[in-house]
Amino acid sequence: MGFESYHPAIALIWSVGTIAATVLFKQPVFLVIAYLSAFLYSVKRNGWRAVAFGVGLIPFILAFTLYYSSYHHFGVTVLRQNMIGNDMTVESALCGLTIGILVASVVMWLSCVISVFTADKVVYLFGRVSPRLSLFLSILLRLVPRLKARARKIATARKAVGKGIGQGNILQRIANGVKIVSMLVTWLLESMATTSDSMRSRGYGLKGRTAFSIYRFDDRDRSVVIGLFACLTSMLMAYILGWTQIRFDPRVVMAPITPVAHVFYFGFALFCLLPMVLEVWSEQRFRALRSRV
Repeated sequence: MGFESYHPAIALIWSVGTIAATVLFKQPVFLVIAYLSAFLYSVKRNGWRAVAFGVGLIPFILAFTLYYSSYHHFGVTVLRQNMIGNDMTVESALCGLTIGILVASVVMWLSCVISVFTADKVVYLFGRVSPRLSLFLSILLRLVPRLKARARKIATARKAVGKGIGQGNILQRIANGVKIVSMLVTWLLESMATTSDSMRSRGYGLKGRTAFSIYRFDDRDRSVVIGLFACLTSMLMAYILGWTQIRFDPRVVMAPITPVAHVFYFGFALFCLLPMVLEVWSEQRFRALRSRV
């Protein structure tokens, strides 16, 4: 019922296009659309933890803005001087704010991509092109949640015997944290060795070996692909025509916000929010059909 129920190629097109556009489109309106879309979809996928994570990124954005404006000196609109006598300008502060929002948006997009891309999709997409690459990506995507779960178990067990990361004085807490990390690394190495032996025993790497898949490109997937490429065309036109860029040195210069620009904004917003729109529509349709039973 979610976006993960669609063909893996659709998820790949959306993921690559969204992250690439977020990195390349530095104009403020596009950047705000990317940040809000990433926040909303991460909340839709991951619940209230995504709310805390997204809000928690704001102090880091502001801290990076202050750091960037203190150590990068360009622009003509001086705000004040820092403690060593260098000018802090509006242009450098806006540039740092742009970079901070961009990085935060990409981080939230990656959390959404990880929740959509499962290991079987990675193997399906890259298995025929590069089996080794598909294996590496599937192990990497599977590793993150396993590491989190194992770290939680180790921390809980050590806390029960009075050796948790928040117990004791500062030196004891550091030692407890180092021991937890050491246990986690040891478990990771053992798990990788076990996985390698298991795959070798199942014949991985033999010539002619194929992988089972249940994915089929149907009419529903074709309609979504048409919508994605229509939005991609709008985004590419905006990039070529210079509507997505901004210049900070010596003054802030960007394309004006016109009725034509709203077409590009709408195309980018629709591309970013299309998975969430599809999921919400599917859920509402499911509830309506169930109410008739």
